[in-house]
Amino acid sequence: MQSCGLAFLGIELVLGTKVKSADVTRKTLLTATGETISYKILIIATGARAIKLEEFEVRGSDAENVCYLRNLADASRLVDVMRSCTGGNAVVVGGGYIGMECTAALVKNQIKVTWVFPGKHCMGRLFTPKIALFYEDYYKSMGVNFIKGTVLTSFENDSGRKVTAVVLKDGRRLPADMVVVGIGIRANTGLFEGQLNMDKGGIKVNGRMQTSNSSVYAVGDVAAFPIKLFGNDVRRLEHVDSARKTARHAVAAIMAPRKTGDLDYLPFFYSRVFTLSWQFYGDNVGEVVHFGDLSSGRFGAYWVDQGRIMGAFLESGSRKEYEAIAKAVKLKATVEDMAKLEREGLEFAFQVSQRAMQESGLVLERLTPCAWHASAAAAAALSIAAFAYWYDWWRPIW
Repeated sequence: MQSCGLAFLGIELVLGTKVKSADVTRKTLLTATGETISYKILIIATGARAIKLEEFEVRGSDAENVCYLRNLADASRLVDVMRSCTGGNAVVVGGGYIGMECTAALVKNQIKVTWVFPGKHCMGRLFTPKIALFYEDYYKSMGVNFIKGTVLTSFENDSGRKVTAVVLKDGRRLPADMVVVGIGIRANTGLFEGQLNMDKGGIKVNGRMQTSNSSVYAVGDVAAFPIKLFGNDVRRLEHVDSARKTARHAVAAIMAPRKTGDLDYLPFFYSRVFTLSWQFYGDNVGEVVHFGDLSSGRFGAYWVDQGRIMGAFLESGSRKEYEAIAKAVKLKATVEDMAKLEREGLEFAFQVSQRAMQESGLVLERLTPCAWHASAAAAAALSIAAFAYWYDWWRPIW
């Protein structure tokens, strides 16, 4: 067991140590080395693990050039495999965040990509068919080959245990020098099954991130918590923004319980691929209203349920534009005319923000939509580690 003392902060960091079991009644943890650790308050931040193809009995999926992406070790291995495959063929399996972002990174590193997923379009949990078409057309222009509506059934391996081909359910055989798999994650709840209440595949907590045991808190991917915006519906959100804010709130609730209320979190997701960059706020429920010009890459969408804005998506926005759509969602802005909403597009969000600030008594200059612009950020191998935090939606997508 290695330990790193941060005494000046009152923190002891223990590395290289695995917790084998937990007893929340006795408030103890048992490590793999047999050491018992007692606690007064426990914060569970065990995150989630990538779903492996072995769980679906896919033969040959333990080959050394089959890559997953969940942690730094995965990222380092993926980069190493990429470096050995320049000019070769990659097959990406899974239509969500990992598939979308790794495909872009592979292309930027001169690797030919075939992207395979079972859905009708990419990012099926979030994108509308119209939005997905824009990104798929862009990816095609970058040389990506799409195969939709099927899954892989097996691999062909050489004598060195490397994948040489991917075999699909529809019978097609795809030559492959490497494979990237992104078919979802599962929360690491095993230590606490039968001891704490579970929901949505994670550990259920209240608005203070407190579990069914008052001495135990849970944060990040493993926590299923109530969302005020959704009428306190419990959700488990797999995203770095949620992980950061739930952790911050749990610490505040522990350190200053009388000053800390329930978390009022606005669900937020984002991604950057090639020169594109989008952000989404809220929930994709209700009727969709697209706005802007998809052909130019300057577009967005609102989700309207019972006359209220419940979600908003924007590609290549400025900081003020993203702030405006976030405000419209946070306030559940009222929509009286759907056709007018489509015509106004971003201007609707700016008007909502302006009215809210005026009602709060703040003096401000009139907000006007900033010029659309595209992000200059390009996906690269060294940025792949960050992708592990921008993970697929609430459940597996493949």
